[in-house]
Order: sequence, then C-alpha cells, then structure tokens
Amino acid sequence: MATMASTATAAASLRLAFPLLSAPASSSSYSNTLRFPLRRRSSCRPLAVAAFKKLSEASPVPIPQEPTQPLLVDEDALPPKAGVYGVYDAAGELQFVGISRNVRASVEGHRRKVPANLCASVKVAVSDEEAPDRSALNNAWKSWMEEHIAATGKAPPGNVAGNHTWVGAPQRPPDLRLTPGRHVQLTVPLEQLIDRLVKENRVVAFIKGSRSAPQCGFSQRVVGILEAHAADFVTVDVLDEEHNHGLRETLKAYSSWPTFPQVFVGGELVGGCDIISSMAERGELAALLIQK
Repeated sequence: MATMASTATAAASLRLAFPLLSAPASSSSYSNTLRFPLRRRSSCRPLAVAAFKKLSEASPVPIPQEPTQPLLVDEDALPPKAGVYGVYDAAGELQFVGISRNVRASVEGHRRKVPANLCASVKVAVSDEEAPDRSALNNAWKSWMEEHIAATGKAPPGNVAGNHTWVGAPQRPPDLRLTPGRHVQLTVPLEQLIDRLVKENRVVAFIKGSRSAPQCGFSQRVVGILEAHAADFVTVDVLDEEHNHGLRETLKAYSSWPTFPQVFVGGELVGGCDIISSMAERGELAALLIQK
C-alpha cells in the first residue's frame, strides 16, 4: 500500500502544469519560463538540495494587498534569490507553487497580476548557494508539490494544467518531419527513419494533425494528457503526405499497431489513446514518464 500511495503522489505531481523556472513578472508583461539557463556550478560541487526547507517548515510572510504600493517585506524573509515559493490566498489555502531565479521579483509580479484575495501570503525556500543547480530547484519544487498533495489529496489550483492565472500558456514546439519533402529521394528506408526518431526522442506521439491543431478527438486527447503530465514529447503528423509520405502504413507495420495515435516512450510502443488514458487514470503513465 505504501508503494501504491507514493506512486499516486508522484503521479499527481506530474499531472501538473510544471513551471520550470518562473521569470519575474510585471504589471505589463508576464513570462512563466526563463529564456536563458541559470549559471551552472562547477561539477565538483554537490547539489544543495538539502539547503531548501520543506513546505511545512517554511513560515508564511504576509503580502501587502495594495499592488500600487511597494512590496514592504524584509529581504531576509523574501530574498531576491533563486528558490521555490508557495503563494497562499486570504483564507490560508495554497494557490500556487513556483520556481524563480528571483523569488522577490516573481512574488511582486504575482501580486500585481492576480486578484488580491489569491495572493495574501507566501512561503519561500532558497538555497545557500548563489546560483543553485537547475535540478536542485526542480527537486525542491517537486518535494513541495508532493508534500502538499500528500496532505490534501489535490494540487494547488494554480499548478493544474489549463489554469493560466499564475503560469502562462505553454509554447508548443513544431511537429517533426521525417523528410524534407515528398520530392526528395530517401537514402535510407522509412522504417529506419522511424526507428531512429523514436530512439533519439524520449517520448514521441504519432498523431493525426499537428500538436497545435489535432485532426481527431483521440489525437487531441493524447496531446492533452501528455501536456497535463508536463511530458517532454515530440509529435509527428501522420496525415502530412508531403513530409511524411507513406508513414501511416509503414508505421503500422513497424509497431504492429493498426490505429492512431501511437505513443512511444524510450523507443518502445506504449499504445494508443485508450491505453494512454487508462494509464493516466491509474497513475502508471506518470511513473513511466519519470523513468530514465
């Protein structure tokens, strides 16, 4: 039972809209993802994961309700450093857990962007290091999410996929194409191109239509599930006869699976819409996606 519970907790956390690294927001613009990486530490220095407090150990800091006034908070309580933070509403309910390279600036951005009753206090945890490793920040974020989900059975509203009050809509990468065009003569068999594609990318979804505009309900559901799990996945349009000519029939033979969409993880076929949906409901998909 303990194993099942821990799996369910991890699964729930991975269904969330994962805000990799929040950039400082302002009243005029707001970005939820850093456009540049944090400075890497020397490889000989250990990750400072233990330096971050647990969510339950952090003390809440009141936030002034008037957004036009400066954020009058002691920098020791709300420092301009990289870290994780949780924003609470006026009733003391956790609304959002985020990561930022500048916690103070991000909280200030939230205070100016969201309704005052949703941004009444904040808990913060920062590393002792000036520029903590990205993975240390991500692990701290996950631990806060798992702690909250274990205590309440649900995710903070602002971290649920589709809620853009705190985190902007994700930018979707373009679909992959197997060939430059139908007129180009292939130098290797199409089966080999498929095999290379699914093995060089962690998660691949062969769908009808594009990622931004699926052409069938099953493909749309699979894209939605993978995005809700914050999966790092690529898509291939099996209806694109110009750049993926012959893909549908060749892929059916390659995977021994007659329908679409088809989802591959780690080079292996997982299944179509029904299987992906069922695995997501049981928490098995999240466990699969987190594996290396």
